[in-house]
Amino acid sequence: MKNTIIKTGLFFALAAGLSGCSKFDEMNINPLKVTEEQVEIEYLFNDALIGAQQDPNIAERIFVLYWKNASRQHLATGLAGGTNNDGYSNEYWGRSYGAKWLSSINKAIKIGESRIADGSAEPHINTMVQIARVWRAYLLSELSDNFGPMPLNGFEGENPTYNSVEDIYKFILTELKDASNKLDNATKVPEAKNKFDVAYNFDAASWRKYANSLRMRYAIRISEVAPQIAKTEFEDAVKDGIYIKTAAEMFKVQEKSGWDPLTGVMSREWNGQVLSATLNNIYLGLGGIKSTDQLATSFHTSIKPENYVGKRLLGHYSVKTNDPSAGYFFDGLPHSIDPRAYKTFYIPGDVNSSTWINYPSWTDDAKTTKVNLNPIQGFNTDTLKLDTKNTWSTTAIGDFGAKGTANEIRSVQIGKIPGLASQFRRSEAKRIFFAAWESYFLLAEASLKGWTTGTTAQAAYEDGIKANFEYWGVSQHLSTYLASEDFNRVGTSVKFTHTTEPGNTHQMSYVDGYTSTTGTASIAYPVNSIYKNGTIRNDALTKIITQKYIANMPWLPLEAWSDHRRLGLPFFENPAIENPLPNLPDLNNGNFMTNNIKFFPQRIPYPSNFRTASPDGYAQATSLLGGEDKVLTPLWWAKKN
Repeated sequence: MKNTIIKTGLFFALAAGLSGCSKFDEMNINPLKVTEEQVEIEYLFNDALIGAQQDPNIAERIFVLYWKNASRQHLATGLAGGTNNDGYSNEYWGRSYGAKWLSSINKAIKIGESRIADGSAEPHINTMVQIARVWRAYLLSELSDNFGPMPLNGFEGENPTYNSVEDIYKFILTELKDASNKLDNATKVPEAKNKFDVAYNFDAASWRKYANSLRMRYAIRISEVAPQIAKTEFEDAVKDGIYIKTAAEMFKVQEKSGWDPLTGVMSREWNGQVLSATLNNIYLGLGGIKSTDQLATSFHTSIKPENYVGKRLLGHYSVKTNDPSAGYFFDGLPHSIDPRAYKTFYIPGDVNSSTWINYPSWTDDAKTTKVNLNPIQGFNTDTLKLDTKNTWSTTAIGDFGAKGTANEIRSVQIGKIPGLASQFRRSEAKRIFFAAWESYFLLAEASLKGWTTGTTAQAAYEDGIKANFEYWGVSQHLSTYLASEDFNRVGTSVKFTHTTEPGNTHQMSYVDGYTSTTGTASIAYPVNSIYKNGTIRNDALTKIITQKYIANMPWLPLEAWSDHRRLGLPFFENPAIENPLPNLPDLNNGNFMTNNIKFFPQRIPYPSNFRTASPDGYAQATSLLGGEDKVLTPLWWAKKN
């Protein structure tokens, strides 16, 4: 009797240490440790689907400290500064996480196909197999988009052969197409088994839409390096209009409180997850929606004039970065801002708001808005006292040196900088894996390329914004927003046909934070050297990716990171370098005003447990990588310069 303990071999050395039983409905044994005759495919599928939601241990490390850092969805350096954590990578790669998810899904497919072949399968087994193939495609992409080359046969033998990222993507696209076609008119899965699919209840039509939406995502992912394959795959995926289009069709999984894979991925209290400079510069002014039209009258006295940049505090904020807001503390609320900003982040001091959350709950940090800017040589001799209540300010990532040490806003952050709203922290939301707006933004980008999509770039772009505005509950601002020609802080506007460039600089007023004198500063629209040599800030593709980036906040940080790796969009400011950043050696005092892919993380290095357990496998994997096993080595589908 063949035992179903999965042998991942040297690929995932820790997978052999699977221990303990997952929490399965009506099952208290591990499905990986029963015989093939005993195992039910839905248990294996459930294990792979639920596990990949990420329990708080791995979610904190991967979703928050890797993906959200790298994608600039919040203010933190870490991986965004080129620093990876081998302990995090070891866990994600093996043990009860990546290895286990892929082990379970591969076994579900293998057993199902075996039963179909020998005639012992019930009619619905084929449906489950095709659904499992779709989920395996996602899991393969997730691991590959983080590390790079992987073995496609890594779960079938002791000595896997490693495959290039190019081969992995070709396999994924082929699998999704075949599985999608076989889900057409698929046999209905018995209702009693639906609870083992927490996404779509084994509904074949829904999984088919998800499969085609993933084909769209991955075709666009490879479009810069394999344009003909990408075009063929994308056009085939959308030709019948069977993809995710509505809120009801989105791939999402309900979170719950506790400590298991369904606990919220952003729930750990000690992770501040405050507003990043990247997001802030994108939000500010975008769409022309005034704060007075978004906030209660009690906030109106805190709203600043349109051309005000803030208090200039050069002794406490680094200017060794191309963040256009560098050097300033914004001591109020902006004149206008993207209407999703106030929904995504709470305003410091707004303790009665529905977005407010007192994390971490064991301190008063979130409630404390009064801060000190301590003396620093050459700028002031006394401690400056500020109140961050009803302010909207943040900073670049990186090393602020002595300036950061003297700045309590920078060192404490929580309660001083807008923080991630409560609905994402309480394990009460639905985690989104694929949203309707992503389909539309993918269609918009494909249409720009001249591919046959059944729509136009402008229509799809506007449909994507509309879908996301509906999600956030701000549709009352949609028409004004879509027509806006106002530039945000990085020089991009919303109106699709408005492609006028903003110029290199614009004049803004400020108050000197040390002397209280007023002045006027020439604020630069930053040069994004990665995209079209820094000559373009407001073309159609920049608009599409900007809106996709905002819409995917905060559920899809890996996608946001992947878009930036692929295109250099949207604009990410360089980390500040008051002191050199050892893991970004090419970033220095002579080039921090322009962007370079060498200033941004490209992948996660393979973990040490892989290197030591399988030196031959490691050598093969790295030989396919196209560069050193380092954070700054681009993947096959990403920009190389």
